Amino acid sequence: MKTCIVGGLAAVLMTGELIASAPPASAGCQYGGPVISKCDGPVQPDGTWQRCVAVPHLVYSGASSFLVPDRRCDLMGPDQHPWGLDFADPPIHIDD
Repeated sequence: MKTCIVGGLAAVLMTGELIASAPPASAGCQYGGPVISKCDGPVQPDGTWQRCVAVPHLVYSGASSFLVPDRRCDLMGPDQHPWGLDFADPPIHIDD
């Protein structure tokens, strides 16, 4: 019985340590400014990564209108020329 309690306590402590050492949910992302969000994927062996940018898009609907996110993903990295200044800023991986 005592062994089970000690083993269970060790499992809980290890799980807590893994959760505490995990990167924050916003790692690799920037929010606000002229875009809703800008997130970078992992850097590939060739030095490139995927960046996804969401911008607000105004949609008219009868007598009203509303904003919907418009998302675009493109390749970033050496010798890549993505569209628009908002997309390419910063020109380095966001986690760097």
